[in-house]
Amino acid sequence: MTTAVKHQGAEPSASDIRLVIAASSAGTVFEWYDFFIYGTLAAIIGKTFFPSDNATLQLLLVWAGFAVGFGFRPLGAILFGYLGDKLGRKYTFLVTVTLMGIATAGVGLIPSAESIGLAAPAIIILLRVLQGLALGGEYGGAAIYVAEHAPDGRRGYYTSYIQASVVGGFVLSLIVVLTSKGLMSAETWATWGWRVPFLVSLALLAISLWMRLKLSESPVFKAMKEQGELAGNPFVESFTYPGNKRRIFIALFGVAAGLTVIWYTAMFSGLSFLKSAMRLDDTVAEVIVGVAATLGMGFFVYFGNMSDRLGRKKPIVIGYAMTLLLLFPAFWLMGSTANPALVAAAERNPVVVAGPDCNYSPFASEQASNCGKLLADLASSGVTYSLEVAPAFTMSVGGKPVNLAAWPWNEKAAARIAALQGELSTHGYDFAKVTPSAWRIAAVIGSLLLLMALSGATYGPVAALLSEMFPPRIRYSSMSIPYHLGTGYFGGFLPLISSYIVARTGDPYSGLWYTWVVVVVALLVAMWGLKPGLPADFKPDD
Repeated sequence: MTTAVKHQGAEPSASDIRLVIAASSAGTVFEWYDFFIYGTLAAIIGKTFFPSDNATLQLLLVWAGFAVGFGFRPLGAILFGYLGDKLGRKYTFLVTVTLMGIATAGVGLIPSAESIGLAAPAIIILLRVLQGLALGGEYGGAAIYVAEHAPDGRRGYYTSYIQASVVGGFVLSLIVVLTSKGLMSAETWATWGWRVPFLVSLALLAISLWMRLKLSESPVFKAMKEQGELAGNPFVESFTYPGNKRRIFIALFGVAAGLTVIWYTAMFSGLSFLKSAMRLDDTVAEVIVGVAATLGMGFFVYFGNMSDRLGRKKPIVIGYAMTLLLLFPAFWLMGSTANPALVAAAERNPVVVAGPDCNYSPFASEQASNCGKLLADLASSGVTYSLEVAPAFTMSVGGKPVNLAAWPWNEKAAARIAALQGELSTHGYDFAKVTPSAWRIAAVIGSLLLLMALSGATYGPVAALLSEMFPPRIRYSSMSIPYHLGTGYFGGFLPLISSYIVARTGDPYSGLWYTWVVVVVALLVAMWGLKPGLPADFKPDD
C-alpha cells in the first residue's frame, strides 16, 4: 500500500490558505488567458497569419494552430512534471508562467504573412508549441499545490477555484478584447490594435510572478524531501508504480477526455456557432459568451464543494449522463433563439445540392469541381445544406432549381460567395450580422449556462480527484500526463475536428457528435474505474 506523506510542522493558517488559493488561481487565470486569447481572436489571426481565398480553410488552419499548442501539452506535462516531483511544486510553476507570458507576448510582435511570407505562420506555430509546453506544466503544479495545502474534507472546495480559474482565463481574454476594441476605431483594431491583448500578457506575467514569489513550498513536498522519499525518476515510476497504469488510464479516458470536450464545446464551439452559423454580431456574441462564462464559474466551485460531501465520482458521472441528454437540445435552443429568421429560412427553403462529382475537401485551397466550389461557398457562408448523388449537377432552394449556367465559377471565392448569398437572399436568407432582442439574448445565455453547469459538474471536482488518485512522490507527473493527453488531444483538437465535420456535412450541429461520442466513452470508463464514496486522504489503492 502507498504510504501517505503527512504535513510536517504547523498547519497552514486561514490567511496562508487564502494566499495559496489567490496566487495559484491568479496565475492559472493569467496563463489560460494567454492560451485562450489565440482562440478568442481566431478570425483576425487567420486573416493576418494564415491568409487564404478559402475562408473555411483559413479557419481550419487557425484551429490547427490552436491544436498544435494542445498537442505539445503532454510533452510539457512530462518535462515539468519531472521537475515538479524532483525540484518542487513552487519553482516549477514559476518557470511555466514565465514561459507562457513571453510566448504570448511574442504573438503580438510577429509581422503579418503579407510582410514576411511563410515565416509568419511558422513563427506563430513555434510560439504555440512553447505555450503548449508551458501549459502542460502549469495546471498540475497549481492544482497539486492547493490540494497539498488544503485540510481534509475541504480539498474539493479549495481546488475548485483552480478549475474556475481556467474559465476565468477565457473570461479575461474576452474582457481585454472587448475593452481594447471599445477604445479604438474599427480601422485601428483591424490594423494593429488586435495585438494589444497579446502584449497585455507581459503585465499579467509581472503580477503573477509577484504573487507566486510570496508563496512557500508545498508542505507535502517538504516532508517528502526531509524524509528522503523523492522519486528517482518520476516519469518512469509513473508507469511502474503498482496500480498506476490503471489509474492513468482512468484519469485519461474517464476524466480528462470527457470534461474537456464538454468545456470546450460550451465555450469555443458556442462562440464559433453564434458568430458563424447564427451570424450574430461578433461583439454581441463575445459579450453573451463572456457573461455566461462569468456566471458559470460558480458551478465549478459549487460542484467542487459538493464532491467533498458526496464523493468525486457522483457529480462527474451524473454530469456526463446529463450531457448526453442535453447537449443537442441546448444548441438547438441556442440556434432557434439567437437568429430565428435565419433558422426559419433554412427550414422553409432548404438548400439541396446534387451531382455526380461533389467531392469537397475543406483543406483544399481550391476545389477540383464546380460542385466542390459550391459546397465550399455554402460552408463559408454558414448555410445548412444537404447533398445528393445525381447524374447532373444542380442546386435547388425550397424545391426551386437555381440557374447555375451563368455562375461565376472562374472567379475568386469572394465573387462566388457574393453571387450565392445574393441568390439565397431572394429566398429569405439574411446574411447581415444580427443583434437579438433582450429576451432572446437571455435565452441564449440560459442555454450556455446549462452547458456551463454540465461542465462544472464534470470539471469542478477534478483537481482534487486527480491529486488524490496518485501517490505524492510521483503526483505531479502522474496526474499531469493523463490530464494533458486528454485535454490536449481530445479537447485541443475539438474545434478543428468539429469544424471539419460541419464543413463536410453542411449541418451546423453535426460537430457536436464528436463531443457526444467522447462523453459516452468517458461515462463508461468513469462508471467502471472511479471509486464511489467520500474522497481518500491522499491514499490511492494499489
